Amino acid sequence: MRKSFVLALTVVMVIFMVGISSVTFAGKDTAKPYVVGAFVSVTGPNSTLGTPERDTLKMIEARINKNGGINGHPLKVIIEDDASDNTNAVKAANKLVNQDNVCALIGGSGTGPSLAVAPIAENNEVAQISMAAGLMITNPVKKWVFRVAITDSIIAGKMLSYLAQQKLDKLAIIYDSNAYGTSGRDQLRSLASKYKITIVSEEAFASNDTDMTVQLTKIRTTNAKAIVCWGTNPGPAQVAKNHQQLGINIPLFMSHGMANQTFLDQAGAAADGIILPAEKLVAANQLPGSDRQKKVLLQFGKDYQQLYKTPADQYAGHAWDALNIVSEALRKVGDNRAKLRDQIEKTKDFVGIAGIFNFSADDHDGVTSDACVMLKVKDGKWTLLKK
Repeated sequence: MRKSFVLALTVVMVIFMVGISSVTFAGKDTAKPYVVGAFVSVTGPNSTLGTPERDTLKMIEARINKNGGINGHPLKVIIEDDASDNTNAVKAANKLVNQDNVCALIGGSGTGPSLAVAPIAENNEVAQISMAAGLMITNPVKKWVFRVAITDSIIAGKMLSYLAQQKLDKLAIIYDSNAYGTSGRDQLRSLASKYKITIVSEEAFASNDTDMTVQLTKIRTTNAKAIVCWGTNPGPAQVAKNHQQLGINIPLFMSHGMANQTFLDQAGAAADGIILPAEKLVAANQLPGSDRQKKVLLQFGKDYQQLYKTPADQYAGHAWDALNIVSEALRKVGDNRAKLRDQIEKTKDFVGIAGIFNFSADDHDGVTSDACVMLKVKDGKWTLLKK
């Protein structure tokens, strides 16, 4: 009788423990995913931005889930292609917010889509982290909109400061007529007088233009001492080629949008000698050991290269920053939209790819001009200019 009781009790205990274990593991395996939405430009004129952004989002999602997710919750990133179109970006964002019920939005790749979606983020009270540089995305500050790209205002200031140091005080601007290009032009305009620089010419081109000799020929007739091209691939590469073909002796500078291998490949030999301000990623191995970003930059570059067999660029870096910032906030407060937004705004001393981020209620950009360096193309490679 006693033996039967003990045996029965043992069986009950085993079943109970197995049941507990099953519930525990089942709970872990079936925990509600944290769902983040992204709208990026995988196709269209900004595909050279959106493609590495998409690839990085997938890479980070896989890494996080391989390591157990976020507090046991799988991370699910739903990626929509806005085809570099503002209307498509709005459609994608509405789907992500209202159908997929994402806890946060990452995007867009460009200034136009980012601005188009901002009202959706604000009206639906869901955090949006833009990967574009246009100042107006976060200026004035919008409660639900953040950014991980260095602003065109910071870049323009860095550019003009360098030109002033080189005594290049007469400037011609050639720019893409899209939102990114016109925003860059506007920042150069607004800051030029601060550096005692006079803008003597402004010429625009369309994103799909394939020849800019007319604009450059007009610039050549001016007294410009420097030309700044502000745009994204492939336009600026064509500007570089036409500049070389015309034999123009006025030095050509580019905006930070060109700090990538695609520009070097498209411009070819015409890229040599071009100088631009940019984020540190493409010259990470040239940074001093004391640079706090260097280790993170090198590791990201290595991971991306191993997975995709191509160098990482700043656009890939923007996606790394955006999703990692969201993931850290999810780890602390979960996927409640309001709490997540508040936690993102509390991000401090986050060592990322674009810089070291410190968000606040008054600053949804989070980085300063210290995150920016001057680069020069030499023999088809990026060279870090010493201060």
